[in-house]
Amino acid sequence: MTAQEKIVSLSATQRLLGLVTLMRPKQWVKNGFVLAPLLFSSQFLDPGFVKLSLIAFALFCVASSATYIVNDLHDIERDRLHPVKSRKRPLAAGIVSIPTALGLLVLLYGVLITGWFIMPKVSAVILAYLLLNLAYTFVLKHQPVLDIFTIASGFVLRVYAGAVAISVPLSDWMFITTLCLSLYLAAVKRRQELRQSGISSRKVLERYSVALMDRYTEMSATGALIFYSLFVVSAKPQLVITIPLVLFGLFRYWYVVEELDGGESPTDALLNDWQLLLTVVLWVGACGWMLWPAPV
Repeated sequence: MTAQEKIVSLSATQRLLGLVTLMRPKQWVKNGFVLAPLLFSSQFLDPGFVKLSLIAFALFCVASSATYIVNDLHDIERDRLHPVKSRKRPLAAGIVSIPTALGLLVLLYGVLITGWFIMPKVSAVILAYLLLNLAYTFVLKHQPVLDIFTIASGFVLRVYAGAVAISVPLSDWMFITTLCLSLYLAAVKRRQELRQSGISSRKVLERYSVALMDRYTEMSATGALIFYSLFVVSAKPQLVITIPLVLFGLFRYWYVVEELDGGESPTDALLNDWQLLLTVVLWVGACGWMLWPAPV
């Protein structure tokens, strides 16, 4: 059966599910970084600020889905040879056709163009994110070290977009902490890809080793903890109680990576480990409680 015949034989429900999977809504969890400035600015009780932050979050969800589609279109032949991606990615698995994926991509870009008229400053950040990911898809993901920093930069842009949305300055501490944390997640991802699939899954993995990735993860995790602690002590001393939660989260995530063989997908690692998920919930709750706006 050809790929086209397979698509024709699928039910409407299967095709719709394939389109949804193509956009990877589970990965929208990463866009929660957009909401960080809302939390730390103590504006989360203001309906206007909440609305602006949620619009920015939604636009970033659309943008991230568009980048995934571009990446899947570019890597479709390689993904068809991958033991896991050939089954889980709709394009490689023959669940969604290339013309359909292109049509969905145009629709998503149309939404983002509309978003430009609603939040032009946030849309400018999103445009930078889209261009960065285009460079990543076609060039940067094949360049060692640059590929990790490109992934990390996407998280920094999310936080910056959240700050722009509500017109608050992005703290230097928040910037460097986000960079270190995202470098940690990116390095762990590459480490696990190397361990689980070898160099066959990505060309750039030929230039890495597990030992090198271990050093990268240790450096970035240490940096994230130090800079977050300095941020708390210097700018938000009431959040000192959250430092143990951050430390536990880093320890637990590494446990999930090392002993449970997770971490290739940070989102799956978070959603599939109740202790890690609870830690994030407690951290958000503690930050919200300690930063609760004083009554006027």
